[in-house]
Amino acid sequence: MKPDWYPDWTGHTAMLVASGPSAKDIPFDLAKGRVKVIATNNSWQLVPWADHLHGCDFSWWERFEGVPEFKGLKTCSEYRATRVPEWDIKYVQVTKGDDRINFTDMGKLGWGGNSGFHALNMAIQFGCKKILLVGFDMTIAYGIHWHGPHPSGHNPRNSTVQRWRRAFDGSARAIEARGIDVINCSHISTLLQYRKMTFEDALNETC
Repeated sequence: MKPDWYPDWTGHTAMLVASGPSAKDIPFDLAKGRVKVIATNNSWQLVPWADHLHGCDFSWWERFEGVPEFKGLKTCSEYRATRVPEWDIKYVQVTKGDDRINFTDMGKLGWGGNSGFHALNMAIQFGCKKILLVGFDMTIAYGIHWHGPHPSGHNPRNSTVQRWRRAFDGSARAIEARGIDVINCSHISTLLQYRKMTFEDALNETC
């Protein structure tokens, strides 16, 4: 059963903003009011007007005290984040070790090992048929994150991003088979199974 807090984004384009270094150069204001936006972790600071903020780790939410500055939907895949009422965080269940997109069980997501994969799964479950990936670099050759490393850990290594890449690329065929168009807007991304476009071109094509 679909969670009662799930938004209906049917017919909308979603923009997912991850933490790859390429995200820092994107003119995000061009997308304001034109797409639905899910930011992951610190990347909400690039798009403070985003609709949705997802962080899969309780420790991240704890460090920022639930991010009270963010007024949109907030989600976490660790249930204990929902136990702090003033944070107002919704729980999404993930199946650890299962790196497949869950298309049918609303509120349950594939794992993929990172918040960006969860954001992609949620955008699909919300009904989006076109999705723009921003900052999904899947390499640390140009830095860890656009904001630098997390002081408390949870920073990617080469083996980590390789695993993320396998999860994303491994899901591409199933996503395409459902008529969902995913566009990779990172020019340095190592993802291979999604067409690449500049952010501006992808935005103009979809909106």
